Amino acid sequence: MGRVGAIGPDDRTGRRFGRFGAGSIICFPTNTVFNERYIHIGEGTMIGRDATLSAGMVPGQQCLSDPVVRIGDRCLIGKGCGIVGHFSIDIGDDVWTGHHVYITDQNHGYEDVTRPISQQTQPEQAVVIGDGSWLGFGTVVLPGARIGEHVTIGANSVVTGEIPSFSVAVGAPARVVRRYVEGEGWVRVADAD
Repeated sequence: MGRVGAIGPDDRTGRRFGRFGAGSIICFPTNTVFNERYIHIGEGTMIGRDATLSAGMVPGQQCLSDPVVRIGDRCLIGKGCGIVGHFSIDIGDDVWTGHHVYITDQNHGYEDVTRPISQQTQPEQAVVIGDGSWLGFGTVVLPGARIGEHVTIGANSVVTGEIPSFSVAVGAPARVVRRYVEGEGWVRVADAD
């Protein structure tokens, strides 16, 4: 059942994507997948079962940017992950995630306490995840996050800002605890204690 239900670049469902690279697969079963034309998947990428991939708020929506979600080459997106884009989520090449990682570029406004949150502004900020990075189990990446290249994000971390390349970040909000310095190797960040 898993093989038959999986989505590949040559399947009818796979051809609905803006790009679906050779050798890539979305494992069966999926959770929610819609507005595929605004989702671009590179080559040799595997997206685990029970994944959510969406662009925009509702199926059939005309999105303002294209692609809304871009996943690079040779990525491994763990099972149960959610990538929910409204404006721009750019995941580089060779990015791996643990299970149940959530990445979004939109949040909910809460300026007017007399109105339901669902009726308030929903600000969008682009998200970028650099090549060769690893996001541990349960990581949440929020709007405006910019994760550099070759970064490790510890399990259950919440990324809200910028994490520089060649570093390790953990916590909620995620903060850098180690970084690689040319000529010195890995060094602990002093204010991480």
